[in-house]
Amino acid sequence: MSQALIAALQNPALYPHPVDGFQVIETHISWVLLTGPYAYKIKKPVNFGFLDFTELDARRHFCEEELRLNQRLTQDLYLDVLPIGGNEDAPSLDDSTPAIEYALKMRQFPQEQLLSAIQARGELNDAHIDALAEQIATFHLNAPKVPQEHPLGSAEAVMVPVQQNFDQIRPMLSEQADLQQLDALEAWAQSSYERLQPLLSERKAQGFIRECHGDIHLGNAAQIDGRVVLFDCIEFNEPFRFTDVTADIAFLAMDLEDRGLKCLARRFISGWLERTGDYAALQLLNFYKAYRAMVRGKVALFRLGQEESSVQRAVILRQYRAYAALAESYSAIPSPFLAITHGVSAVGKSHVAMRLVEALGTIRLRSDIERKRLFGEQNAETRDQLTAGIYSTEASQATYQRLHQLARQTLLAGFPVVIDATYLKAAQRQAASEVAEETGVPFLILDCHAPQAVIASWLEQRRSEGQDPSDATLEVIQAQQTSREPLDDEEQSHSKRVDTHDSASLDSLVERIRQRLPGI
Repeated sequence: MSQALIAALQNPALYPHPVDGFQVIETHISWVLLTGPYAYKIKKPVNFGFLDFTELDARRHFCEEELRLNQRLTQDLYLDVLPIGGNEDAPSLDDSTPAIEYALKMRQFPQEQLLSAIQARGELNDAHIDALAEQIATFHLNAPKVPQEHPLGSAEAVMVPVQQNFDQIRPMLSEQADLQQLDALEAWAQSSYERLQPLLSERKAQGFIRECHGDIHLGNAAQIDGRVVLFDCIEFNEPFRFTDVTADIAFLAMDLEDRGLKCLARRFISGWLERTGDYAALQLLNFYKAYRAMVRGKVALFRLGQEESSVQRAVILRQYRAYAALAESYSAIPSPFLAITHGVSAVGKSHVAMRLVEALGTIRLRSDIERKRLFGEQNAETRDQLTAGIYSTEASQATYQRLHQLARQTLLAGFPVVIDATYLKAAQRQAASEVAEETGVPFLILDCHAPQAVIASWLEQRRSEGQDPSDATLEVIQAQQTSREPLDDEEQSHSKRVDTHDSASLDSLVERIRQRLPGI
């Protein structure tokens, strides 16, 4: 197949629908022909090792797989696989002659609705990221598990594509500095893999190897009919798709960070974790982010051999080096710490905690979410009882134990933690302090305050929006204010007052932590 076919397909008379004009989008593995109402994706007859589209039957098969797999995530976007008959110079779409090629027919949407285009305009916001986090988390929770006996997703299989990256990249580099950096990255990947092997085996046994998307980044998501839609999953390579869910989220996190959007990357990871509860994934996150960055670097280099212009070759090398530097950044020595919030419900603790997520890369653990993950929703019989059901003394103790267990796990993975809970009892705060001591990290109490009128207004806003996991009422808050145990002198030495309604107070908090922990 050649460019001649793509040119010949740009004939409105071939299509059983109106054509608004033609636009061709070309990648290293496909052409996408935009017509206005519909898009037609045609696979290139290429073999990159990790995919092989050289045979017509293979291209048909993978068109059908792409249709099947993407219909899991989208509605009315992926429509049909169509045979292209005739010949390259005079093709037909009427199924009257034997197929010379196949096209995947999709509903077309304006390219400016891609999240990558929205981001380029500076319009990507928290709502887009939160929608992605929710969609991806729901998808992962429901995706088929790869059976234990299946070879893919095993600890041994994980390293195969990682090593393949290095092996494929090395012949495309010639400068000594690039090769030395690649060697160092390969050594780090190998040592990380050896350290993580037991966890990788455990993940397979626990069902975290799933039939994932495999290619999650802003260029594969769009805002269509008012909702964020993820599309274009990997259909051509099972090892890329039958993978740990962590590898899936790592790609989007890396993509956001590559675009200079660290705050949104952190918000995405936080949202996904809260919805899945899969905090063990954090131990694998940087390993997979580095892998994904090197995939991007490799794909950039694939174009090097096809490019004759020295200027364009220099651009490609610059792109590769940016991705290699990003991969390198994931090997940095972490500077974890443990912070806990302290204050009554609706005082703004979650807002403070999210500020630390976005500004410092902290992992937020929320008592309201973990309590309900453990015990479910409060039932109707105990809804108005402040210390019954999921809010009983026993349930609260179990919730704090769970929070501290997750905090310990996350700190040992190298990430700073903020626990979003009331911590109104000294024993709760002491237990958190012991986690910090055990893991050898600094401990900070965020003493949250807001005027009573502000608390009441936030509580009403929360109630009207109906999105917050907290069940707190004004009566609950009044009871908390009466029964709280104030910080003692020792605790005061580890605390920082935060006026949650004052942005300057939040700025001061972030700056103070940065000064104390310059590696953040």
